[in-house]
Amino acid sequence: MDRRNLRLLYLLALIRLVLPYLLQHPYYQPHRDEFLYLAEGHHLAWGYLEVPPLLSLFAWLTNLLGGGMFWIKLWPDLFGSLTFLLAGRTILVLGGGRFALLLGWLPFVLDGYLRLFFLFQPNFLDVFFWTAMAYCLVCYVRSGSASWIYGFGLALGLGMMSKYSVAFYGISLLAGLLLTRERSVFGTRTIYLAGLIALLVFLPNLIWQYNHRFPVIHHMSELQQEQLQYNDATGFLVSQLVMNLPCVFIWISGLLWVWLGREGRPYRFLGWSYLLVIALLIALRGKDYYALGVYPMLFAFGAWRIEQATRQGRRWLRYALLVFAVGLGLFGMPLTMPVLRPQGLIRYYQATGLDHTGGFKWEDQQYHPLPQDFADMIGWREMARKAGAVYRSLPDSERRKTLVFCRGYFTAGALNYYREEAGLPEVYSDNASFLLWLPDSIGVRNLLLVAHQPADPEDPAFRHFARYTVRDSVAMPLFREHGMKFILYEKADDSSAGVFHQAVRTLKSRYSR
Repeated sequence: MDRRNLRLLYLLALIRLVLPYLLQHPYYQPHRDEFLYLAEGHHLAWGYLEVPPLLSLFAWLTNLLGGGMFWIKLWPDLFGSLTFLLAGRTILVLGGGRFALLLGWLPFVLDGYLRLFFLFQPNFLDVFFWTAMAYCLVCYVRSGSASWIYGFGLALGLGMMSKYSVAFYGISLLAGLLLTRERSVFGTRTIYLAGLIALLVFLPNLIWQYNHRFPVIHHMSELQQEQLQYNDATGFLVSQLVMNLPCVFIWISGLLWVWLGREGRPYRFLGWSYLLVIALLIALRGKDYYALGVYPMLFAFGAWRIEQATRQGRRWLRYALLVFAVGLGLFGMPLTMPVLRPQGLIRYYQATGLDHTGGFKWEDQQYHPLPQDFADMIGWREMARKAGAVYRSLPDSERRKTLVFCRGYFTAGALNYYREEAGLPEVYSDNASFLLWLPDSIGVRNLLLVAHQPADPEDPAFRHFARYTVRDSVAMPLFREHGMKFILYEKADDSSAGVFHQAVRTLKSRYSR
């Protein structure tokens, strides 16, 4: 490889690493889901009710380093640059030059990948390992070296320890190999040893899932009922174009090349895997971003192909494509990253007409002034401070007997994250993996409930309090949890401890053998 091109590759990766820190406005706080994954770092295990365990290792490191925004964002940001490096090295292996590298870099700084690789969620590991699996198979096709098949198995195993949807792409890649002349790999023991490697890496989580009655099935059922039921094939396919709109011509070029190009024929298994994984996600009503891992290698192929097609007599087209991608990417940047405070974003959306696009339709199927992800990055510190003020308003003698309890994992996670600043004790919840960390026995006199509504009067766990009062609420209309209440239940009777113990035991029994 040309050393100048290698230096450019690493320079672009470094710029991609720094850029998100410069783009996100400091007003914003961690995303609601990030609080859950950070909490998992305090409870290391081989599995959780929502996700496999690998992300919790990075959460543990983040907490060890102080838990600040820099460290929260470092890991997804770093893996974003590593994903680009895999795509970039593919371009260089194909014989691509500087223009191809630049084209292959643009999706990582202009498209939805910019936000995905700046959120501390399993998706950044998911996309990286999808790309790593494809990269290993591309290198195997080029070299014939069995070590790349073993690398594929390792990437599959580690990917399954990151997010279970890695299995979708793993199956699609294997099916793609079967449908092309590369099927010969199944006549060797290498692919089966690679499968054994993947299984051994994934085995600790598989055992954990068994011991906890496979909560992944329950979690997927909840997703289908609460979120995925609204997804349809048309919306999913349109989103595949919209998510990558500034650079859509690059991945389409790559997909066409593996299907129609003579030189792309050895990589046609990636074309099959693309069609298969898209069909699988449509059938399962998956969210549009579930497919983001399938594109980095197509971007690499497309960037190389476009460079080849514009070498002689069409160099003007290169400038036209760059202007199109950069211009459209900068126009849509405020949709991708929160570059301004909320009110500034809203004014931009209204002035440009972007507020009428589908990005403002939340999971409640209603349109809102901000994209849902951005509304999930504000208000948490203010909520924690209000909760702390209510808690600290109690006399010392009562405060020691008061439990702070949240209905949602996001409120429990946020209040725990800001606990010291807000003057709160450890905060509990029975939602998501917080249920596993809930004490088996709870003996309290008072309970501060953080929820949108008071508990159902028939709820046996709350009938044992003498009274309740709404002490305060969150008044931030742009915050997704606007209207959240702080409800103080007081003077539990002597039988409440037994009731709480039985309630917790019943809830946990769903996830124990």
